[in-house]
Amino acid sequence: MFNYLKTAVLMAGIVALFMAIGAMIGGQQGMMIAFVIALGMNFFSYWFSDKMVLKMYNAQQVDETTAPQFYNMVRELAHKAGLPMPKVYLIQDPSPNAFATGRNPENAAVAATTGILQILSARELRGVMAHELAHVKHRDILISTISATMAGAISMLANFAVFFGGRDSEGRPANPIAGILVMFLAPLAASLIQMAISRSREYQADRGGAEISGDPQALAMALEKIQRYAQGIPLAGAEAHPETAQMMIMNPLSGGGLRGLFSTHPATEDRIARLMEMARTGRYPG
Repeated sequence: MFNYLKTAVLMAGIVALFMAIGAMIGGQQGMMIAFVIALGMNFFSYWFSDKMVLKMYNAQQVDETTAPQFYNMVRELAHKAGLPMPKVYLIQDPSPNAFATGRNPENAAVAATTGILQILSARELRGVMAHELAHVKHRDILISTISATMAGAISMLANFAVFFGGRDSEGRPANPIAGILVMFLAPLAASLIQMAISRSREYQADRGGAEISGDPQALAMALEKIQRYAQGIPLAGAEAHPETAQMMIMNPLSGGGLRGLFSTHPATEDRIARLMEMARTGRYPG
């Protein structure tokens, strides 16, 4: 419940930041224009982001004829989760990763690389795909798409405010120093909020995936194995498409300390510890 509340607060914060910058550029009228732009961008993301991502990775749709074991695994897990059967895709890539996409459970898709099918056991893979289906069940794809779109739009507006000037609430020219501060601080704040939303949703997907599969330890073992592999070879999409990193089961480009604030995923060690605690006690901490 705490993570759901945290996500709602963070989403409200990123929308408020977007509208505040719009108000700085053009007063109340600018705020309304920014709000309309945000609605338009989110509408586009809602309808087309899944197709764009699958095409970006050249994902190939499979069925029970072309990939029977993998397809049937997803079908069994979707049934346990009470979800409609999603479309299933494979990506020809030796590095292990997986993600879910789609605007809602009725139009969802899950994808996995050929690499993850090769290095994980059937039990571990089941844990990973249950995690992805938890994202679908919680509508995390929509939440992450909106937060990423808003963060990008805030950066665009901040640059617009600097180069074209702005107005205060009474229509007077804004302070140019304030505009420069906005150019640097607004995108930073938007990124921090976006990453915090992503980390919160990952914890919930770990918990939800463990509940769907009934095997928290399997996902913990899969995360440990993927992390070891990632230390030698970057995971699929992490370098070629960093904009989609938050969708993946793990993002190896993140780090600890201050870098952790800009990480799309919680520390793998913490994720594993929480899952192992759930395996021992039956309760997910936090």
